[in-house]
Amino acid sequence: MTEASWRRWPFPLVIGTLIGVVLAVALTACAGPSAGQAAPSARPTTVSSAAVVPSSAAAAPLGPAKPGTLEIPAIGVRTGEIVDLGLAGDGSLQVPDDAITTGWFTGGPAPGEIGPAVLAGHVDYKKVPGIFVRLKELKTGDEAIVHRKDGVTAVFTVYAVERHAKASFPTEKVYGDTTGPELRLITCGGDFDSSTGNYLDNVIAYAKLTRA
Repeated sequence: MTEASWRRWPFPLVIGTLIGVVLAVALTACAGPSAGQAAPSARPTTVSSAAVVPSSAAAAPLGPAKPGTLEIPAIGVRTGEIVDLGLAGDGSLQVPDDAITTGWFTGGPAPGEIGPAVLAGHVDYKKVPGIFVRLKELKTGDEAIVHRKDGVTAVFTVYAVERHAKASFPTEKVYGDTTGPELRLITCGGDFDSSTGNYLDNVIAYAKLTRA
């Protein structure tokens, strides 16, 4: 695949497409609750950490390069090779094919470029704990480390973690333009609806590039 074939789509096209198909269905393929998962119940639409950007200075943007692997020491994440994700036939975000794989949305920037790079993984899948099963435990100041295929390591610092009902997924906040390089980590969360086989919420971690 050539660089031109995976570089970010024009933002108006991306955001228009995602809003048009309601990206709230992102990661609806997170299948099967973990042992002891509660049945659906009333809950707030959004649960959010204080969105305070760390005081550490942002790092200079990097050039284009695909992500290779991801580490998140605070929650014990160490991935294999990150796969490419595009849009499914219904316009929703594609999802990894198994519980332990992480994917990168190729319609956005690469991790380290200006803008929000998006990485997605399952909370669990077919009764196997997912790579992002502990994503909701992230705290402000935790680091997500992306080892890029150009040999550069991009370190992102978390500044917010949120949970949103899929029906009110914050598409523009997640995918909208940013002034510097940022990272979004997305998985399923909240209650599990056994009638549809899907979780009702998405968990989203927001981070900014702080060193490379």
